[in-house]
Amino acid sequence: MIPSPYGLDRDRPFVRLRFTTFITGTVALPLLGLTSCIFVSCFFHFENAMETHCQVPNYLPSISASIGLTPERYIWRFCIGLHCAPRFFVAVAYFNFYRRSFTKNVVATLLCYLGLICAFSENTGLLLLTYVSSNETYTIHKKGFMVFVGSALVHMGITCWLWNVIEVYSGGRELLKSYRWKKRLCVSSVILCTAAGAFFWRHNKYCEAGIYTLFALCEYLMVLCNMAFHLTAFWDFGHTDVMIATPPEEKRF
Repeated sequence: MIPSPYGLDRDRPFVRLRFTTFITGTVALPLLGLTSCIFVSCFFHFENAMETHCQVPNYLPSISASIGLTPERYIWRFCIGLHCAPRFFVAVAYFNFYRRSFTKNVVATLLCYLGLICAFSENTGLLLLTYVSSNETYTIHKKGFMVFVGSALVHMGITCWLWNVIEVYSGGRELLKSYRWKKRLCVSSVILCTAAGAFFWRHNKYCEAGIYTLFALCEYLMVLCNMAFHLTAFWDFGHTDVMIATPPEEKRF
């Protein structure tokens, strides 16, 4: 073998993964991080995690409380740091897929761009609320959470509209299954977000026992729906591969 800085086959991929493996690992990171943070908070920082501003009984820590303590914040930051880069990649993959599907539909094309912006905004909001905890700067953390939730809901709505326009019914059983789950998860997310907002307002207004627990429960379910929504890419790109490769060398004559 002749030594070479790039190897003998520069045009061959360095890394090749099934997209199903790629997206499953990507979604598993925040799920693992969140469950780890909740477990550590409940078993090692129970009083701090359950504390509310008006000192009423609470039985579940909010996500902000779970990821704001130490070492929970570092577990969460590690998982989200690894999770967000692939999310940007998947957003671009969907954008390219939509553009090929809507070459002659101006409204759908504009929604493709808006969907890409919302996907990037959702990811940016997630990074902001992750790396600025509520215990450090509550105002910035709160704005990051609002950007994340708002962008996620708009992105879900746009995605469902685009998939309704696409001829999914002729695309096979997997695409049809993906579309149906997208609609269910989008509707569930809107309902859970509305319920969480109502419980949060009621807790701050009346300070009733257990209301913050219901807010935290809705928050958990809403985040799980968000993860599941992104996991539907498992069906959308299930027969493709993710590759990292160098371009082939140009032939010289």
